[in-house]
Amino acid sequence: MRKVKLQLQITADGFVGGPAGEMDWVTFPWTDDINAHVAALWEPVDCIVLGRRLAEGFIPAWESRPEGETEEGIDKMINTPKVVISRSLTESPWKNAVVAGGDPAETIDELKAKPGGDVMVAGGASIGRELISHGLIDELHLFVNPVAIGAGLPLFPTGSGYQRLRLVAARPFDCGVVGLHYEPERS
Repeated sequence: MRKVKLQLQITADGFVGGPAGEMDWVTFPWTDDINAHVAALWEPVDCIVLGRRLAEGFIPAWESRPEGETEEGIDKMINTPKVVISRSLTESPWKNAVVAGGDPAETIDELKAKPGGDVMVAGGASIGRELISHGLIDELHLFVNPVAIGAGLPLFPTGSGYQRLRLVAARPFDCGVVGLHYEPERS
């Protein structure tokens, strides 16, 4: 069965976006060590899952072939098939992306059951929260930025009790970001 990984930028105080989803706190530019780490993390990925709001920025940004990214990294992001989970879209306006409506948990269960490489949930506070609440994330890769913003969009669902995690690895990077790799403890 395929692994479902979640990769997110996060603040030191646990937010994945400002109150209105702002990402102006994210540390850039990244250094070579974090770029190499992320490239290795994405190597076995052959499907990207995005929420609609994130897809609206993510897909066009990569298709514009952003400066500072490697050609190999850009090609990986453009060419990897994407599933956009949306309650409002019925068809994809993007190349190499399909829209999955309905129940996100059902979509992830279907993706996990198919043969192939890892599935990467590339962020989005609401989709991350929803998949975590359903116990559908196998690995969390949190990139903790050296900033506290005081308020914003939390990753973990509020009021849902404890979410026990097992630390697999922690790695500081030269740019000040710390990568935390967790696996949920399941009963």
